[in-house]
Amino acid sequence: MSETAPSDPVARLRALCLALPEAVEKQAWGDPTFRVRDRIFAMPKRGASGRSGGRLSLWAKAPPGSQQILVGADPERFFVPPYVGSKGWIGMRLDDAGVDWAEVAVVVRRSYRLIAPKTLAALV
Repeated sequence: MSETAPSDPVARLRALCLALPEAVEKQAWGDPTFRVRDRIFAMPKRGASGRSGGRLSLWAKAPPGSQQILVGADPERFFVPPYVGSKGWIGMRLDDAGVDWAEVAVVVRRSYRLIAPKTLAALV
């Protein structure tokens, strides 16, 4: 189910992230990052250039093999982010009117489960 992008997609992303057990927001590199026990599981980024094309996006950890599948299936929406892409993270654009926030929530929860300690991951 696609919804029109809210006027502040970072606020929407923040609400999704901070709803997870022990998730906190911490500023790093001039942007918010969302962490569990000081390990980043999601971060909104606005690229000045390069792969994100200056567009607002979400960077999140993905399970092994997912990055290639997602980027290959929909390169307009997903991309390999710089710096963390080599570690299996994905980029997901958030500045289109047709952002599927249910899908964003799935990506955020999946990343959280990969980063969080097992006891916390089991709660999601």
